[in-house]
Amino acid sequence: MSIPWRDAMSHALYGPDGFFVAGSGPAAHFRTSVHASPAFATALLRLISEVDSALGHPDRLDVVDVGAGRGELLRALLASVGVEVGVSGEPARSGRSGLIPPRAGSPETLTSTASARPSPDDPSPVAARPSLAERIRFTAVEYARRPEDLPAEINWTSEVPAGITGVLLATEWLDNVPLDVAVHTEDGWRYVLVDPESGAETLGDLVSPDDLDWLRKWWPSPESPPSTDGDPGLELTSADATSGSESGFRAARPAQGSSLTARSRPGCPETPHSAHRRAEIGRTRDEAWAQAVGKISRGLALAVDYGHLREARPVDGTLTGYRGGRQVPPVPDGTTDVTAHVSMDSVASAGAAVARCAYSLVLQREALRALGADGGRPPLSMAGTDPAGYVRALAAASQVAELTDPAGLGGHWWLRQPVGIPLGPAVAR
Repeated sequence: MSIPWRDAMSHALYGPDGFFVAGSGPAAHFRTSVHASPAFATALLRLISEVDSALGHPDRLDVVDVGAGRGELLRALLASVGVEVGVSGEPARSGRSGLIPPRAGSPETLTSTASARPSPDDPSPVAARPSLAERIRFTAVEYARRPEDLPAEINWTSEVPAGITGVLLATEWLDNVPLDVAVHTEDGWRYVLVDPESGAETLGDLVSPDDLDWLRKWWPSPESPPSTDGDPGLELTSADATSGSESGFRAARPAQGSSLTARSRPGCPETPHSAHRRAEIGRTRDEAWAQAVGKISRGLALAVDYGHLREARPVDGTLTGYRGGRQVPPVPDGTTDVTAHVSMDSVASAGAAVARCAYSLVLQREALRALGADGGRPPLSMAGTDPAGYVRALAAASQVAELTDPAGLGGHWWLRQPVGIPLGPAVAR
C-alpha cells in the first residue's frame, strides 16, 4: 500500500524497529564530520567556549546534541573538555589535531579546579570562577536506547529539553526530519506516494494549502523562476549548494563504492535554472528547527547539514538512501537511512522568526577555518627535525582537508542562530 513519503520516512526511521532506533546506529552506515577527524569536535569546543564567554560564564552551560546517534560527538567533546572521572579540570586528553593552536582562555588551555579557587591574595571574580569543565552539562537527544557504554556525564533523552542556556547542536539531523515529496503536474503540485516495501512511487492528491504556500515561497515551480531577492537575515559567504539531481520519479542512484560514504557526497550535476519537476517540502523541517530554537533561553543553535538555497534548488530533489557504507535507493523499509538535502534558507528563516535575531549561514570549510582548522600542511623542515611529529601532523592535515573539502564535508552548511546573545568573533566573519 502506497503512503505519503512523510509517513513512510517517519516509520522507517523512527518506528519501533526504525533505522535510527534499532541496530548499531548510523555510524555503521555513513560517514559524518564527527567521524572524519577530532578537529571537528575541537572546533565546536572553541565555538562553545565563545558562547560561554558571550553568556558571561553561567553557572551551568548546556550543550545539547539533537540527533546524537550513539553519542559520538558528545563523547569527543567530553574527552576534550576533561569531564571524565577523576579529572580536576584539565583535559584528560587533547582533542586538538595539531592544526588548531590553543588560545589563551580557550578550552584547550583549561584552568585546573585548584587554580580556579580564590586565594587569600586574589579575591577577584575571575579567580573564583569554576572552570568550563565543572560547569558544562552534556545532553544527547535521540530515540534509540541509551548506549550501555555511554559515560555517566552525558544525559540521554528523547526530547529536546526546555530552558537551554548554552549551545544546541544539530549535526546532520534536519536531513532526516520526515517530509513530503511533491511532483509538478499540469494541474499543479501533487504529493508523491511510496510503497514502503518496494520503494515504488505513485501520484497522489494535490498538495494542501499550507504546503502549496511553502512551495510557492521556497521551491520555484516551472512557472515561477528563481527569485533574486535576498533575505535580510542572511549572511552568505558562498552561494554554492551541495545537491544531486535526477529526472522523473525517483530512480536509484549508483552506489559510491564499498568504503564508508559521506552523505554530503554530491550526485549528478544540475542545471540551476531548469524547470523544477520534483520538490521536497521542507515545512516540517522548518517547524522542527523553530521548535528546537524555541527551547533556548539564551545561547546559540547550530545546524550542520548538506543543503541548498532557493536560487539553486535541485531540479528533481535529492532523496536517497545509505546502508552499510554505500549509497542505495531510498526504500523506506526500516533497513536504510532515507535522507534528503535541507532547504537551508527556509529553515533559517523559521528559526530567526522565533529567535528574533539575525542568523549566519556559511559553508563548513569557511566556518572551520574561522575557528582555526585550516588543513594546512606542516612545514617540510619538520620532517628532518621531528620525523614522527611530521607524520602525525601530515595525517592531521589530511583529516582537516576532508572536513573542508568543498566537494564533500566542506560543502555542508553551518546555520548559526543566536538567541539573546550577539554573534561573536568565532560566529560571524
